[in-house]
Amino acid sequence: MLAIIETGGKQYLVTKGSKIQVEKLNVEAGKTITFDKVLFTSSGTDAKFGKPFLTGATVEAKALKQGRSKKIHVLKYRAKSKYRRKSGNRQHYTELEIIKV
Repeated sequence: MLAIIETGGKQYLVTKGSKIQVEKLNVEAGKTITFDKVLFTSSGTDAKFGKPFLTGATVEAKALKQGRSKKIHVLKYRAKSKYRRKSGNRQHYTELEIIKV
């Protein structure tokens, strides 16, 4: 069974047992979380679309860990003026395992 959920302003295609990394959620590792913003579900030939969300459809996930992704380097450069700026960012994330769709 497939589902598309929305969290953190992004949409994720999930199946039972899949692991995804989403924007940081305030949940401890080992706890379960329920997503009610489900846009699409499909099981075989039966597909349901929401406008924008499906009513009564939920996806349950287990939080595996909180972490930080790899550093992204941002460089600013202007030619012929000796202007250079370097900065970086490590985004926080929550890793989830989908339990039930």
